[in-house]
Amino acid sequence: MALVRQRLHANKLQDIPAAVGNALQGLHLASVAKPGECVAVAVGSRGISHIPIIVSECAKFLKDLGLDPFIVPAMGSHGGNTPEGELSVLAGLGINESSVGVPILAAEDVVEIGRLDIGIPILMDRRAAEADHIVVLNRVKPHTKFHGPIESGLTKMLTVGLGKEKGAALYHRAAVQHTFGILQDAARHILESRSVFFGLALLEDGYKNVSRICAIRPENWFEVERSLLEETRFMLPHIPFDPIDILIVDEIGKDISGIGMDSNVTGRHRDIVGDFYTAPHVKRIFVRDLSRESDGNGNGIGLADVTTRRLVDALDLEKTYMNALTAISPEKAAIPMYYETDRECIEACLNTIGMVMPEAAQIVRIKNTATLETLMISRALEGDISSNPDIQVAGPWEPIAFDDTGNLLDFGLTIDD
Repeated sequence: MALVRQRLHANKLQDIPAAVGNALQGLHLASVAKPGECVAVAVGSRGISHIPIIVSECAKFLKDLGLDPFIVPAMGSHGGNTPEGELSVLAGLGINESSVGVPILAAEDVVEIGRLDIGIPILMDRRAAEADHIVVLNRVKPHTKFHGPIESGLTKMLTVGLGKEKGAALYHRAAVQHTFGILQDAARHILESRSVFFGLALLEDGYKNVSRICAIRPENWFEVERSLLEETRFMLPHIPFDPIDILIVDEIGKDISGIGMDSNVTGRHRDIVGDFYTAPHVKRIFVRDLSRESDGNGNGIGLADVTTRRLVDALDLEKTYMNALTAISPEKAAIPMYYETDRECIEACLNTIGMVMPEAAQIVRIKNTATLETLMISRALEGDISSNPDIQVAGPWEPIAFDDTGNLLDFGLTIDD
């Protein structure tokens, strides 16, 4: 195998605080803000570049208007649906009361603020529901579970995120019969019945750098979010090889994707609302580890074919099962075959891809589905490089290197290193 690098879409914002300020100043909210009113700022659980700075700048903007902002964790069931778990998740992202300069009010209780036409209640974090205003911040991107004009972003944060575990579970259950279009229906009710001050949409380039920050008012909420989703599709990184016999994923985790590894990258998804098997058409997926930042939540491991005992031992089954059940996806928490070493896992994959000799196997290894600039590929894929100007070989072709325990060495390292 050899180390390769691919050129991704690059559009990094150089001055994050200025970008936040410019987006918010353009809303001209000074005339509608009443000093002393409280604002619930909904912040989620995803690892977004510079998120503590973005949250801090947003809070500063609100305080400069004379308002009283506080942070509300908006992450559905992530964090185990406990105040302690949610605070731990935010702390892992660098968000605490000291870093953002405002209180963080975490709680698991929700209140009903209305009902959809299909009869299900619209639930919201009680503190957010009781606030004078609501603000939501989130990255806009394609969702891993469904496809539509609006997927993962501000609308999802306003509904699933602020709905906590109970609200998230209700939306997912209802979507089995009614599709995830219900999120727009719920968000429309919230926008009409509550004072949503604004949403702060964050777009990322292929290197996970924040590339654009856009503030949205309720009156053009859906129109702008739809256009931002289309814009971000062009910046998404992908695996530039198809088909693949074995995909080795060094780590999965909730900090990487809602389902541990982004199905838009792996091409594989199993779900009651629809399975799919698309490019890069992988025969076998081997997942090596669970990210430390995932805090034991291994949701998505069920999308792998093989894993290691060390990953299984790292699972917090209560968190993993709660997440999978909330999302109506028990299959994503199913533990696959697991072995003591990486070598055994790779042998299991090689033995189950058909009549393919090891030296002819098309193998790709990635750190995770959010980090795709650097990959390792097998010699069988060498021909694909010459026809792709965005890929360069960055290291020598060498046998797969294992340490003394039978586990893979880090990217680019050999035994001699």
